[in-house]
Amino acid sequence: MIAFHPIYVHPLPENHRFPMEKYDLLPKQLVYEGTANEADFFEPGFLSEEHLLSVHNDNYWRNLSELKLSDREQRVSGFVHSKALVDRERCIMEGTLRAAEIALTTHIAFNIAGGTHHAFADRGEGFCLLNDQVIAAHFLLKNHGMGKILIVDLDVHQGNGTAALVRNDERIFSFSMHGRNNYPLQKEQSDMDVELEDGIQDKEYLTLLARNLDDILGKFQPDFVFYQCGVDILATDKLGKLAVSMNGCRERDRFVFDRIRQLGVPVVCTMGGGYSPQTKDIVEAHAQTFRTGMDLLR
Repeated sequence: MIAFHPIYVHPLPENHRFPMEKYDLLPKQLVYEGTANEADFFEPGFLSEEHLLSVHNDNYWRNLSELKLSDREQRVSGFVHSKALVDRERCIMEGTLRAAEIALTTHIAFNIAGGTHHAFADRGEGFCLLNDQVIAAHFLLKNHGMGKILIVDLDVHQGNGTAALVRNDERIFSFSMHGRNNYPLQKEQSDMDVELEDGIQDKEYLTLLARNLDDILGKFQPDFVFYQCGVDILATDKLGKLAVSMNGCRERDRFVFDRIRQLGVPVVCTMGGGYSPQTKDIVEAHAQTFRTGMDLLR
């Protein structure tokens, strides 16, 4: 099942649109090519405050929801805040939480958006206001008897908010493989960080991924996986600084999904970043993640 967020295609102020176009085009592409059909999609509502406050500070949430954060706090988050923006964020959060519940029976579920890994307990950063994967992980731990949850973050940017949120929680393991010289300048400490040099290509990238993910899975043995599968690792990405090909990105997904299949545990995929100049490259890269995951796990 796939979370689709219709709020994305509603008119929003110009400064709220980065990077919105792919969220409208990706579900259309998946249906057009036959990877999914309309019945595969669901429309999430808005996350309840109960689940949101399991991760985020009450004071931060009150100021965010009442649009009282300072100009500086808004600049750090990457957005000028509005009610539409906050509603959109709560919709993303609910999409990942509901996808996690669905994956318990379907083995795999996707959020067309999600992967808001720069959000901290008390602040937003990098176009992320709330942290969907950590909220959903807390929900599973509390309500579905999960003992250990792995977050695999292969976006080109370190999941700094995620790292900080789970640092002292032995039940959640954060693995981030990201560009050494990319945002954020000040990195947090994940349970495992693999920093990549600019210009890394397919072979070295995939070798590092295999070595480190196999090591984690052998030691941690999770009951559930969240996969942040950003496509900003592509050589075409204007923010990424890496040189992974479209085929290399597909092989990355294939490797991760194959390992999850061998474990026999559920996975939720969140799309994360993708900033190639040509929108078709972003949509194709995300679409092949859906194809690969469905082929191996559905």
